[in-house]
Amino acid sequence: MAEKAQTPARGKTKSIIGGMTVLGLAGIICKLVGVLFSIPLQWMIGWDGLGVYNAVFPTYNLLLTISSAGLPVAVSRLVARSLAKDDPRSAKQVFRTALLLLTILGCIATLIILGCSGLLAGRVGIPASRLGFQVIAPCVALVCVMSAFRGLMQGQQNMTPTAISQLIEQVGKVAIALPLAWLGTVYGRESGLSAAYGAAGALLGTTIAEAAALLYMLLLWLRNRSRLDSLPQLANEQNTSGSLLRQLLSISIPITIGACIVPLSQWIDSAMLMERLQQAGKAYNEAESLYGLFTGSVIRIINIPTALALAVSMSLVPAISSAKAVGDQEMINRQSDLGLRFAFLIGLPCSIGMSVLAEPIMRFFYESGSSSDAYLVTGGELLTVSSLTIVLFTVVQATTSILQGLGKQRIPMYTLVAGVVCKIILNYVLCGIDGIDIHGAPIASIVCYTVSMVPNLYYCMKYGKIRFNLMGWIVRPGIATAAMGLAVWGLRELLPSGRLFMLLEVAVGVAVYAAAALAVRAISKEDLRAFRRRK
Repeated sequence: MAEKAQTPARGKTKSIIGGMTVLGLAGIICKLVGVLFSIPLQWMIGWDGLGVYNAVFPTYNLLLTISSAGLPVAVSRLVARSLAKDDPRSAKQVFRTALLLLTILGCIATLIILGCSGLLAGRVGIPASRLGFQVIAPCVALVCVMSAFRGLMQGQQNMTPTAISQLIEQVGKVAIALPLAWLGTVYGRESGLSAAYGAAGALLGTTIAEAAALLYMLLLWLRNRSRLDSLPQLANEQNTSGSLLRQLLSISIPITIGACIVPLSQWIDSAMLMERLQQAGKAYNEAESLYGLFTGSVIRIINIPTALALAVSMSLVPAISSAKAVGDQEMINRQSDLGLRFAFLIGLPCSIGMSVLAEPIMRFFYESGSSSDAYLVTGGELLTVSSLTIVLFTVVQATTSILQGLGKQRIPMYTLVAGVVCKIILNYVLCGIDGIDIHGAPIASIVCYTVSMVPNLYYCMKYGKIRFNLMGWIVRPGIATAAMGLAVWGLRELLPSGRLFMLLEVAVGVAVYAAAALAVRAISKEDLRAFRRRK
């Protein structure tokens, strides 16, 4: 019986690279679309309008995180554990309980945003953002409901529905939000509120796109729910709704608190940075534009490769949970090592490559008649430092998921609290200094993720019983990254500036990194075979 119990877990956890690939590719496409979306959006509504647009998102993200961040992880973990124990009945109970809870929480959060839109706009220091808060409010309820369906699919280690729904969100934003932003800008010109109405139009388009993604997930669930019903019920476990609710809350509350920490710091920053930039000698309009540049352009570019980090983390939780459910320590070790290895494999080249090509990347995406050269230079400087957070964030995400899969979800919550406290203090101090101002924000982020990453790694090794793989995690990827960085730097020195030359430099960097990674065995042949496997 012991051997039989381990087989499902082994079979399912083999798909971690396949699931990671699906989510990673979808995530990269979504983030690229997001950046491309921001370019015409900035043309339409200007840097001021982009500042209004991005002033809304910290509050939206915070309330969305409070209402939905922990429960999907808890759902995927409990569903994976139930299926590993041949108990599909409990898996269905988990989903139904979570769906009800997420619907209630999402509706409450939506009502809070609608009722307090004026107060929220006043808090961020941009009164014109009130309409934006109102039109984005229903989006919270929509995403909360959708996250229950995503958790169910991920618990079955089927990452494709999540990936497709993410693509629907982003394509919908481009197809719907941009026309609405243009209409809002035109409508607001007579009253002098073109930036406010343009930003509100873009936010309304986001809400409509989320509704389309939810409709897809609902139709997919209705079509495929018979597959879960057809699984044989071999376990004798009986769970009441009350016991499942307690399990969901015990897992999700620490995860939610931990997930709220970064949005909370962004929420604090959205008001504090404006004030501190003005205290550093910037006029209100200049401070608003710098805030929009950093949050709406630099951070959006940084988020492109971090999509791969999220793909790693989302694949790790159910894989490790199902292995832990049947006591398969060998599989826990294997998947933990794999997750951390890929975190460094992804994070290191993205950090260094983006840092070396920071200003060309900014010019590639944002150089136009409406963008001054000074802002592009400033954006390049910010991106040079901010890109170094990619590897730190990637490892933090991987270690957090490993600890969550092991049932140690409180640990990453505490470590992230420590990191964010350091970030808030540094943002307050550095951004208020003339000559540093907005450049203090990326420095604070580097400190934040470093403080969180180091103890996370320690506790992964302690509770996951894995060894620190210096060669596999750092040395081999580091050698390949150094080769790539030198090649890209050399090309940048030799070639003239321009979009086509920047694309050539990126292509050469990718090729050099891939060749070097294979040469030093940072990537194995087994890894390449696994990428081609769906199961």
